[in-house]
Amino acid sequence: MPRSVQRLPHLGLLLSLTLWLVPAGAASAPPAPRQLLEDFFSGLTALRAEFQQTVRDARGRIVQESRGIFFLQRPDRFRWDYREPYRQVVVGDGRRLWLYDEDLEQVTVRDFASLGPTPAALLSSTEPLERRFHIRPAADRENGWDESSLVLEPWESGTGFARIRLAFGRDGTLQRMELEDDFGQVTTLRFARLERNPELDPALFHFQPPAGVDIIYDSADPPAP
Repeated sequence: MPRSVQRLPHLGLLLSLTLWLVPAGAASAPPAPRQLLEDFFSGLTALRAEFQQTVRDARGRIVQESRGIFFLQRPDRFRWDYREPYRQVVVGDGRRLWLYDEDLEQVTVRDFASLGPTPAALLSSTEPLERRFHIRPAADRENGWDESSLVLEPWESGTGFARIRLAFGRDGTLQRMELEDDFGQVTTLRFARLERNPELDPALFHFQPPAGVDIIYDSADPPAP
């Protein structure tokens, strides 16, 4: 596996985040999970948020910490800019996935369809989430998962993760997300300065490899000249 891909945090889980960074509709009482998800997608066209990411192994030990900024433009456009501790970029342009490691001067290119049956694939799908996930309220209040939190568990195996937890603030904004993979590793993201439907420059989702970098085509044909 190319070194740059190893340094990038779990592509399948990472890209799944593009689905969930959306404020739910505020209400006087916590809405039911179905209502949360309906509000989640209602009217969504674009998104921008800062993130702080922590990855823990199955024993709870921190193995990675990073931060950066995330952009989403529906349909099928997203960008993760990692600023610390390494400068890395992941761009989905609807046809290809571009993974750029600035320190290694290396770009890995994949077919967009290579995501397979992951949550990220739902970005361009109109299939109801209930067909892919069992959705229920979170019950672990001791760790901050109260009645405004949700758990999503995939109906099918082979997705790469066991469950996703979402924690909403009192104003209905998504504050925290936790993904547990099939090996017990947990990725936690905390969000700040989340903006719903900002006006984004289309150039954010067009990646042009810098001159002189190595380009590796992983299951993707080279672009036509």
